[in-house]
Amino acid sequence: MANIFPRWANILPLKIAVCLGAVGAGVVAGITYYASPEAQRVGYQPSQPIPYDHNLHVNQLGMDCRYCHSFTEHSSHANVPSANTCWNCHQHVQKGSPKLAALRGAMGVDKNHLPIKDVDGNPIEGEPIKWVRVHKAPDYVYFNHSAHLNRGISCQSCHGDVHKMEKVYHAESHSMGWCLDCHRAPEKHVRPLEEVFNLDYDAKEYLEKNEVLDGDGEQITDPEQFGKFLVAHWGIRPKESCATCHR
Repeated sequence: MANIFPRWANILPLKIAVCLGAVGAGVVAGITYYASPEAQRVGYQPSQPIPYDHNLHVNQLGMDCRYCHSFTEHSSHANVPSANTCWNCHQHVQKGSPKLAALRGAMGVDKNHLPIKDVDGNPIEGEPIKWVRVHKAPDYVYFNHSAHLNRGISCQSCHGDVHKMEKVYHAESHSMGWCLDCHRAPEKHVRPLEEVFNLDYDAKEYLEKNEVLDGDGEQITDPEQFGKFLVAHWGIRPKESCATCHR
């Protein structure tokens, strides 16, 4: 009696097992990566080479965000500070702190601020500080920092109360739905341009201290009405199409 199945069918179960194993491994790898804090981001709080305390520098010492993140108003991306930016202060302040070892290494000096030299007596060039990125939009998403900041959207709306964080963490989801919620109701986030970098801004307090009149000459006292006034005044019309972010 002739064989019902061809000879190659003998290894078919093995092929199916290998394919199922590969698919299973891919699913596990995908879940492991995309369900991790680094991908989901909310609550992600990595350790940094220098334990930079935003609460100390911003909330207590009064430093402006733009001193370190100097490109935010003029560029699509927000830069992290170079070692030179940190060194402007810390060559004089907390000079010998062990927390600043990475900064001194980047500047090529030891704890006594003397140049680090090799065995031949030549100065050793320092390496950049390897900061760990906390906030990162996917490569397929276009986000322009300057466009938002120059229309009254504060750092706080996207990054939370960073000025109160001793160790920065990812406070908001930055998901597509989260972005669309803001685009559909920008009046909840927009504020006067001079208050964009005031992380203690309160719309109600602002209206109590400043006289703001609507189109009919009536004073605005309600924060939500104030937001709608700013949106109309600046002609803010956030787009909701896919092409807005996926370019």
